[in-house]
Amino acid sequence: MTLTQDAPARAVKSGPPAPQASLIVQGADATGIVAAVTSVLSGHGANIVSLDQYSDNPQGGAFFQRTVFGLDGLRAALPALRADLDRSLVDEFGLRYTFRDLSVPKRVAIFASKSDHCLLDLLWRHRQGQLPVTVAMVISNHPDVAEEVRSFGVPFFHVPCQGADKSAAEAEHLRLLQGNVDFVVLARYMQILSADFIDRVGVPIINIHHSFLPAFIGAGPYAKAKERGVKLVGATAHYVTENLDEGPIIEQDVVRVTHAHTAGDLTRRGADVERAVLSRAVLWHAEDRVIRDGNHTIVFA
Repeated sequence: MTLTQDAPARAVKSGPPAPQASLIVQGADATGIVAAVTSVLSGHGANIVSLDQYSDNPQGGAFFQRTVFGLDGLRAALPALRADLDRSLVDEFGLRYTFRDLSVPKRVAIFASKSDHCLLDLLWRHRQGQLPVTVAMVISNHPDVAEEVRSFGVPFFHVPCQGADKSAAEAEHLRLLQGNVDFVVLARYMQILSADFIDRVGVPIINIHHSFLPAFIGAGPYAKAKERGVKLVGATAHYVTENLDEGPIIEQDVVRVTHAHTAGDLTRRGADVERAVLSRAVLWHAEDRVIRDGNHTIVFA
């Protein structure tokens, strides 16, 4: 009879989970990038929670990676971790990277007009703990939703925006935003932002377009869709650029319709899609799941 001895069980660490951070890496693909990332993280005692990567061509194409890791004493370790990432990723591979402490939620300002379905959906999801953000403020060119917004405990600012000259309104927007937010969401804000504002605000802006871009861009897409007899209506969440409705797309979805649906039916069904698409885009941006590359995006959803 052969006697065997069980291997000693590994100690299971108890206590609160380690703080988590996201690490975003992008640049030219090359052999050894993933190994370099994991080597640096393991060298600092980090535990990789998730790792997603994509290359548009393994032979010298563009490389993108999102890693979430846990590390005790994260904030104290950041300077040394950054120095090692600089040496391993920047100096050796010429890559770009960012990392962020996920325990600190991104701050968002929501812009809205009279249509409140997207705005209230975001506020409700935030209250339910479904969106890991801090809603710093809501800004609207109409006062209609002020009381509803304040019922969520969110500051509301009414900034009128009328006529062709919007410089005064945009100056007030910049005063409210600068230094207070990490991104802006246009929740059916029915005003066109100037190129100067987009440049000066200094943070990403996400818009929900009530159409499946690039078709039916501009005003009245549901009426245009009805005229064309479409069988699908949808919504598109995208980053805002100087080119109207042409920024990098984050998320899209559609719902099937028939010849029997009126333009009002399309509007109501489209509103449901708008809420879902925008909330997913905001969630993915808040969790650093979206990497911009030129005029398109890589989304690790």
